[in-house]
Amino acid sequence: MAITNTDNPLFLFSDWFEQAKQAEINEPTAVTLATASKGGRPSARMVLLKQHDENGFVFYTNLESRKGEELQENPFAALLFHWKSLKRQIRIEGPVEPVLESEAEAYFATRDRGSQIGAWASDQSRPMSGRFELEKNIAKFAAKFGVGAIPKPAHWSGFRLRPDYFEFWDDGKFRLHERIVYKRETDANEAWDMERLFP
Repeated sequence: MAITNTDNPLFLFSDWFEQAKQAEINEPTAVTLATASKGGRPSARMVLLKQHDENGFVFYTNLESRKGEELQENPFAALLFHWKSLKRQIRIEGPVEPVLESEAEAYFATRDRGSQIGAWASDQSRPMSGRFELEKNIAKFAAKFGVGAIPKPAHWSGFRLRPDYFEFWDDGKFRLHERIVYKRETDANEAWDMERLFP
């Protein structure tokens, strides 16, 4: 299937993303997030995309986790969507910035109660003596908040990646895949430069 040309890669992303929502059995919003330490050592893991628009791509995490600390030390990241059912992938790169506190609080309020308690109970990425330690923390915070509203922990928030690079990859026969790259400087008002790559 030929990749449709467009001047704005966000339109193409939205089109593919909607198709993935229909085709992927599990978590079409799942995306690999790659970060790097201040010294340049890379790490990658899966996160869930929670919002995307002309301002960027938003995900949430524990700020004291490895990814949270790396993004604060070295505020650049890469995302990789791979939709196996569609035989497509999209790479996105760019600088990262914290979301507004009001955005994080608004999203946290929409999470199910178990996930809210989990955000308080888990010292994400820190050593754990055993599963019982986590279960004890869950019980502690469940009792603390009772049936009332659960506030967002100070150590939990989100990041927004503002893309300056996209690569769309579409599977082709005999490994003759289609690859289209969009690049621009970080100025959001600048037009995108588009080029095709050999597979």
